[in-house]
Amino acid sequence: MARQTVIPRSLLVVGVCGLLAAALVAQQPAQSLTQRPAPPPVDAPFRNAALPIEPRVDAILSALTLDEKLACLQTSTAVPRLGIPDMGGAEGLHQLVRKGGFGPEKPIPTTSFALTLGLGATWDPALLRRAGEAQGVEARYITQSPTYHQAVLVNWLNVDLARDPRWGRYEESYGEDPFLTGALASAYIRGIQGDDPKYWRAAALLKHYLANSNETTRTRSSSDFDPQLFREYYSVPFRMAIREGGARSFMAAYNKWNGVPMLLHPTAKTVLASEWGLDGIFSTDLAAVGNLVNHQKHLATIDEALAATIKAGYGQLLWFPMMDGAELRVVLDRILANKLVAEADIDAALRGKFRTLIRLGLLDPPASSPYAKIGASGDPEPWTTDAHKTLARDVARASVVLLKNAGNALPLDRPSVTSIAVIGPRADRVMTDFYGGPTPYAISVLDGLKAKLGAAASVIHASGSDVAAAVSAAKASTVAVVVVGNDPMCGATNPMEMFNMDGSTKPCADKGMGREGRDRESLDLSDEALIKQVLAANPRTIVVLVSSFPYAITWSQANVPAILHITHAAQEQGTAIADVIFGDYNPGGHLTTTWPASLEQLPPFDSYDIRKGHTYQYFKGQPLYAFGHGLSYSTFEYSNLRVSAPTLARKGAVSISVTIKNTSPRAGDEVAQLYVEHVGSKVPRPMKALKGFQRVSVKPGESRAIQLPLKAEALAFWDAGAHAWTVEPGAVKLWIGSSSALIRVSTTLTVQ
Repeated sequence: MARQTVIPRSLLVVGVCGLLAAALVAQQPAQSLTQRPAPPPVDAPFRNAALPIEPRVDAILSALTLDEKLACLQTSTAVPRLGIPDMGGAEGLHQLVRKGGFGPEKPIPTTSFALTLGLGATWDPALLRRAGEAQGVEARYITQSPTYHQAVLVNWLNVDLARDPRWGRYEESYGEDPFLTGALASAYIRGIQGDDPKYWRAAALLKHYLANSNETTRTRSSSDFDPQLFREYYSVPFRMAIREGGARSFMAAYNKWNGVPMLLHPTAKTVLASEWGLDGIFSTDLAAVGNLVNHQKHLATIDEALAATIKAGYGQLLWFPMMDGAELRVVLDRILANKLVAEADIDAALRGKFRTLIRLGLLDPPASSPYAKIGASGDPEPWTTDAHKTLARDVARASVVLLKNAGNALPLDRPSVTSIAVIGPRADRVMTDFYGGPTPYAISVLDGLKAKLGAAASVIHASGSDVAAAVSAAKASTVAVVVVGNDPMCGATNPMEMFNMDGSTKPCADKGMGREGRDRESLDLSDEALIKQVLAANPRTIVVLVSSFPYAITWSQANVPAILHITHAAQEQGTAIADVIFGDYNPGGHLTTTWPASLEQLPPFDSYDIRKGHTYQYFKGQPLYAFGHGLSYSTFEYSNLRVSAPTLARKGAVSISVTIKNTSPRAGDEVAQLYVEHVGSKVPRPMKALKGFQRVSVKPGESRAIQLPLKAEALAFWDAGAHAWTVEPGAVKLWIGSSSALIRVSTTLTVQ
């Protein structure tokens, strides 16, 4: 039976970047949810929609008092005296999160698609754009609906790279490849923000700039790597999300890069803003200002730290007095009085916030914006509509990865299944994550299989805690489905007791699990022992791995007939798995990270020089599952690889075509992946690098020709000495296949 995601009451307080949202809410001179701003001055210049953005921002700043400016340095933009509303913000990695738990705000169930890692596994930008649009609509609805009137128009999402599977927040990343991550994030952002040439539906804020993929020591660690890796790897998703996705705001990471705290790193202005055009909100992470003093020892006093942060351009301060050491207003008054900052510095830091407010159309007549009518009285709550439910199902199904299918163990023939045992600790619930919230319903794997079989077969459930009962259920059934994986919260139920004062969280009892503030220490799946016993009882055993991370399930891969992977938090998780198991949906998801066969295959965790063996680009050894891996019930052939020209000019482009034929009697999706190898390069280059991809649906017996564009600039390397991109002449190997390890066709292109 479908039911709402279960979130312990204590978890409702988890909010901004894993700490307490209450710490922010309590500081705001908060506007009541029922209170409306004062009637705006009719002739205020900032209300003139015909003016360019910059004069309007000038007008806002000129109209604000110093007290109002200081208040706007927190999370709210509300200035009731001038009728300026709060645009608000919310976590939006894979769902618009409204956990409630404080003051008059109540939890709001919104559509949850899948963890970001699961969104990545779809390899489908068009689908993710639709998901982003749904999230943007829900943000507008909650902001504008008279039922809720909670300002949540700035959606915070993660574009960090999954450099190492030990990272505790691995689930928040689209994957380990910079191009894929940038392309998928850009699609999601375009969906959130909309297509209108002037107004945004909602706004995207990118987390966490930069190179943030370790948790336990994040408030004091330094991610060390050279300028070439900065340009070619770590910053790529941010560049693409800004230039191609249209994002204009970001949050700084806690960590340092080469010894310089990211909160104060000059590249935020010189690269994000000056080169790439980011001109929106500069946001700190929670208690990050105090971190400059307390953990990084970069500055001596909180006054110096706050002054430096404001001068670095940050107009959104996620301040936590208990960790930052004082009330924000007290420190602001002091640094102004001591002339560590001037009012002009405050103005400069706030400009991006007000640009965002204007782009959202919140200062213009409602008739001007195509999004102003969302949430009108009588409109249905969007998360209750068939459209959003169907989209959630489509995304969940597209995210399922078939890892193994020996002897065509799947799909199951429904009439031949008279009984099925559904076993394991993840079978009867859809688990939420640190950045998830309540959903209108949540269908577990157990729910999905019961709904699929109805009265035609008996469904026996065993949690797995009683191994004897699990074995008995497996023996008594036609098929056994074992549903295992991590707990995204590591078993925690009270965030108040979870965090340490250094920003880390308590160790996970299971070393194979991780979460915000805590990295993994093992790649072992503790429940693999349960899988062994169930398989011994019933050779027709299917494993469903519901996880936030790769696991080194080498025994299962060697022995279990079929293995599926799906991430947590998809409200249609059970429907997706049941549809795949019984063949009503042909799986087409592919992994977006490398799954090592053992921990020993990985370089040191704190090494950010990926050339030492991180990601498929430099991985040493044979992985358990390669980057891009994903099986199908269909079979495909590749042929007719053609390049539109034999040579590529340094400022030119070519089109690469290939024909994909479905050689099976079942329609299916294939993900064609284009990789390049730079032959004889004079600088360090990856063994392979993804430069194009396309998820394509192919009917039985059908042949489809696809086109993959390739620009010369995509082949450039960063010349640190010249501080410029350089397209290197010579041979480039082009590989197209179903994964980074399964290449189907190849050719060579000469770059002039």
